[in-house]
Amino acid sequence: MRIGVISDTHLKGVSPRLIEIYEEYFSEVDMIIHAGDLVSMEVADFLSQKPLHVVQGNMDIVEIRERFPQKNVIEVSGFRLGLIHGWGSPFGIERRIRSEFNDVHAIIYGHSHRQANHTDKGVLFFNPGTAMGFSVSGSNSVGILDIGERIRGTIIPL
Repeated sequence: MRIGVISDTHLKGVSPRLIEIYEEYFSEVDMIIHAGDLVSMEVADFLSQKPLHVVQGNMDIVEIRERFPQKNVIEVSGFRLGLIHGWGSPFGIERRIRSEFNDVHAIIYGHSHRQANHTDKGVLFFNPGTAMGFSVSGSNSVGILDIGERIRGTIIPL
């Protein structure tokens, strides 16, 4: 199973750059996860060309907040994935979001615009960074999760 992970697009509609990202990195994935701050339903509708899981972010409009949950747990190939956007300062965000989930193998999040791909106490923390917004690292990025016997994350600089 191959999952495309994107977050913090902050788009008012589907842009040519989002189409390029989809075609180059997500056209062959089995599923897409958006970790919040879509800002536009048009973005969700575009990404739903593949099975799509979305959580709302702090910048999302009412329509998105009514349609998508603040957090979710999905099961993929026997692994439990916690999805959440996150909140507050980027410092300490993983401690805060970890307390939102029990018994998950990975937590996929956004909000901080900072990439993360590491394991802590047996849980993979995966943040693809921001696909379109201001990037702390200076480059935008998306991610891929490969799920087989284990979960392996890859950050893709754009």
